[in-house]
Amino acid sequence: MKNIVVLDGYALNPGDLDWEPLTAIGNVKIYDRTPEHEVAARAAGAQIVLTNKAILSATTIAQLPELEYIGVMATGYNVVDIAAAKARGIPVTNVPAYGTASVAQQTFALVLELCNHTGLHADSVRAGEWSRCKDFSYWKAALIELDQLTLGIVGLGEIGRAVARIALAFGMKVIAYHHHPERDKMEGVTFVDLATCFREADIVSLHCPLNTNNREFVNIDLLRTMKKTALLINTSRGPLIREQDLAEALKAGVIAGAGLDVLSAEPPAENNPLLTAPNAIITPHIAWATRAARKRLQQTAIENVKTFLNGTVINNVVR
Repeated sequence: MKNIVVLDGYALNPGDLDWEPLTAIGNVKIYDRTPEHEVAARAAGAQIVLTNKAILSATTIAQLPELEYIGVMATGYNVVDIAAAKARGIPVTNVPAYGTASVAQQTFALVLELCNHTGLHADSVRAGEWSRCKDFSYWKAALIELDQLTLGIVGLGEIGRAVARIALAFGMKVIAYHHHPERDKMEGVTFVDLATCFREADIVSLHCPLNTNNREFVNIDLLRTMKKTALLINTSRGPLIREQDLAEALKAGVIAGAGLDVLSAEPPAENNPLLTAPNAIITPHIAWATRAARKRLQQTAIENVKTFLNGTVINNVVR
């Protein structure tokens, strides 16, 4: 049996899932978390290494002569030096599309919190404000109806399409900036260029992968083209946004609010300017973390390993 090491299993499975399907196929050691300087030592002697956020650099890979396979327990695989793996003939697999429904759901959780301020009002009721109110109803912030507002989606992949379907069900108009509009036509969605997407949308939601061309593309110049009443949502990748610019835009009223599930560094530094920016709702990268999504992720990651052991590689990101 192969030696299998899971470098950081806790985020995926804090105890509510079962590792038995993995332990049944190899000699398995599971670590909750592994700092980068301990990866080589913990993975020593393993033929199969699974990681979520633990980094497998070129230097680390070179220290693991028995390594035959790397499985990333996520969709993004930038934690692995792909060139180093390729040079060794080591396949690197990922888990695509496991969290589509959950991420789309979190996207609208952020949208609805910014529009309805449910938490704010629930807290005020708990604090006794409704009991002391002279009227039968009150609101502590402007309430926004989504019907007939325009949602701009940047990236109409699997998640972007799921978000579009929800928006259409709310009666929203949907526009999208997407690299393959002819290939990925969708009823009810109008494709536009990036400038038009940001200029015309009441809410812009980011659903594109991070690459060298779009890092921090959401900057103060682009934010200033948005409506002052507009909202920005990011459940994709934190570095798509220049965070200091967004914080300044929120403070200056350039846009009305932001809902973010991702930041450029996670966990964020305590001095991250968005943590104290007004009208910013930030959740701790939980869009992927419903039990249903994590179970799909775990099952696919294990199936990737089983398939490799049977002589085939699926979901291989090494080209």
